[in-house]
Amino acid sequence: MLGGRRRGKRGWGASGKVLIFGMLKRDGVVRVFAVPNRQKATLLPLIVQHTTPGSLFYTDEYSAYASLKVQGEHIVVSKDKGVPQGREHINGIEGFWSYAKNWLYQYRGIPQKFVHLYLAELSYRFNHREQDLFPLLHKALRHTDNAEIKQLLVRSA
Repeated sequence: MLGGRRRGKRGWGASGKVLIFGMLKRDGVVRVFAVPNRQKATLLPLIVQHTTPGSLFYTDEYSAYASLKVQGEHIVVSKDKGVPQGREHINGIEGFWSYAKNWLYQYRGIPQKFVHLYLAELSYRFNHREQDLFPLLHKALRHTDNAEIKQLLVRSA
């Protein structure tokens, strides 16, 4: 969840927060999405769309992931006081969330209508963290039409 500190209820029921869903391919790229809720009907289509059938899925114990066995092999990582039990872990995506929080902290809050842009930047930076970003961005901007960029900047409601 992204959002600043607010008085009142905290955690999953807090108002004004944006839910973020993320997937990381082991030794690969991260994909992150702002989602309206954390229900199975919202998350599973994203998983199906961005993974290949027969994949190996490592998830936490959240019940929405229970039917991933249909898509491939599913390993549930149990935690005790935040520490994974056994050999399996989800440290890769946890590392991304740490990276994201660190990077976003400097802004002291971001407008909800631009969350998708911040997430896109974060995932791009994370996925290319071993490379010099300037030549990559320069090449991308040279080969992208201005009309296409304007469409990305505006989030449809």
